Amino acid sequence: MAWLILIVSGAFEAVWATALGRSEGFTRLWPTVTFFSALIVSMAGLAYAMRELPTGTSYAVWVAIGASLTVIYAMASGAESVSVWKIVFLLGIIGCVIGLKVAN
Repeated sequence: MAWLILIVSGAFEAVWATALGRSEGFTRLWPTVTFFSALIVSMAGLAYAMRELPTGTSYAVWVAIGASLTVIYAMASGAESVSVWKIVFLLGIIGCVIGLKVAN
């Protein structure tokens, strides 16, 4: 259960990171509300997962999921360019996260 919560909280990290960019310095209401809501859910999920999982592994997986999904969303929405190297490195991050799960 801790792994599932960690994965979901990592996805919420991508939500708050994207909302933070769209909030334009907290001057836009709904992106700001989305940022703080997703931040609370993301941090609470990380904290819960860390009760059962090692801190280093939990944090690394959480960051990797959030960062990967943030970049994937930005590329899919056209906010960021797509390149073969970006995809290769994202697959590397995802592979490392899977490795941390397998090694745990």
